[in-house]
Amino acid sequence: MIPDLTYISAPMVNQSDAPFRLLTRRYGATLTYTQMLDPHKLLNDHDYLEFHLRDLQSTHPGWDPCARPVVVQLCGNDPETVVKAARQVQTYCDGIDLNLGCPQEHARDGHFGGYLLNKKDWPLVECIVSAMSHSLTVPSSAKIRLCPSAKTTDFGHLLEHAGASWVTLHARHVSAKRRRQGAADLDAVRELKEALAVPVVSNGNVRAFSDIRNNVAYTRADGAMVGETLLGNPCLFSGSDIQDPVLISLEYLDICKLLPHVATLKTIQAHVRYIIEFQCVRRPWYSKFRLALSNCESLDDIEALLLGKVTRWRGKAGKLVDGELESSRHEEDGKF
Repeated sequence: MIPDLTYISAPMVNQSDAPFRLLTRRYGATLTYTQMLDPHKLLNDHDYLEFHLRDLQSTHPGWDPCARPVVVQLCGNDPETVVKAARQVQTYCDGIDLNLGCPQEHARDGHFGGYLLNKKDWPLVECIVSAMSHSLTVPSSAKIRLCPSAKTTDFGHLLEHAGASWVTLHARHVSAKRRRQGAADLDAVRELKEALAVPVVSNGNVRAFSDIRNNVAYTRADGAMVGETLLGNPCLFSGSDIQDPVLISLEYLDICKLLPHVATLKTIQAHVRYIIEFQCVRRPWYSKFRLALSNCESLDDIEALLLGKVTRWRGKAGKLVDGELESSRHEEDGKF
């Protein structure tokens, strides 16, 4: 069964941990993705496999109604290896996605991700997706970028015929030096949607909830996937562009306490930094906050920082009243 593709939390390196996925689900995400996982490591590195299985098992369906669905994203260029790795995790997820868009240098060097979009590699991609769709017990999908030397719609047809249950298009070209080169081409998303019978998800050009509505209305996509903006505002899919960043950070920390050992301290610090930065990056105390956050050695330290120094630094923009933070969202601190 294809999960609800309406609002999707994107796969993000070291940032798609189980606590963050659950946080976005609580605030309207209908589907979340893990970060891109390396199939070779899943098969050959026991610690790597155990860490990511722990992440997936921590949010089993019976634990919290918001924990699932989740899609595991894999990379790779060998059908047998990808399928074997997918079988290691398919019991704990609701879909397996093949990354065909990663622009980073290690993807170029390893010949996977966005570096399989050239037409000469299409037969290989078709082989991988076909093997996935015929060998797994959960749906298979693919996340792609714009093809460099051929029509992206033709590539979409190939994925569809190979058995992809849905296709996500981040409508930019691959570049190892620049992750983004201008705005995403929503016309390309619209063309792909018109060409395919399977669902198409649009990824890119979202800074606020209104962008999602406009994006989907224009492209007619079946859903929207959001990455970086969701890091700053995990509540984006709830329809609210402004939430109190300290309260949201504390809620994330509470989830981390409920799901221990599935997010590293470095990952947790990064999430809190993104959330605070999204609204408060222009505040004169922000640089002091970043330094203090980097010096935290535990979740308790981060919590104390948020409830202590950050609350004092914010002053009237956020006061603790009866143990809860009262946000003055009409004030400048609640703006970009």
